[in-house]
Amino acid sequence: MKNLKGWSPVRASVVFVALYLIHQIQQTKGIRLLVSDPIINATVTQNVLLSVEYRSNGTPWIQWRYMSSWKSQCIIEWKVNSYVNISASYTGRVDRFENGSIQLQNVEVRDTGFYMITVSDDFGSTKQSTIILNVHEIRYEEFYFVAVFIAFLAAGSAVLVCLMWVCNKCINIAQKKKQHRRAEEIELRIISA
Repeated sequence: MKNLKGWSPVRASVVFVALYLIHQIQQTKGIRLLVSDPIINATVTQNVLLSVEYRSNGTPWIQWRYMSSWKSQCIIEWKVNSYVNISASYTGRVDRFENGSIQLQNVEVRDTGFYMITVSDDFGSTKQSTIILNVHEIRYEEFYFVAVFIAFLAAGSAVLVCLMWVCNKCINIAQKKKQHRRAEEIELRIISA
């Protein structure tokens, strides 16, 4: 190790500050990328926020890609304060935010898959992360079954009400006939007596 006896306090302070600044620059160099929700479940026609947050000392370049078992496609890429490039199939369906997040409008089942974000900066640092999106259809079969069942019950109850009305009318007619016969029998008894 070198002998530091000949160093003045000012020179030692300058070297110390320089070493400290070099250390800080190396510590802060790079990108930090945070994904708040790595798995998102949604239903058809919802708007879905693919939420991330990044920190970078350089000017970042951000790219979002969609990946599934049958294809890989760039959705959107942009360089902060420079340009934005949106894929034709996502034009009007994607909104971007300054923190790197994107929002997909009116998702469909075909939007199910992996969404990979890549953040790069001027220093050559790159970070990647992935969000899994599951889009489900609303199953109307159960609703149809319930609706048909309720309609069947309503029709059945209507038929029962009609049958009860017919039975009531028949009973009223039978009672009137019976009362009429009794009245005739009473008249005949009175006449024959």
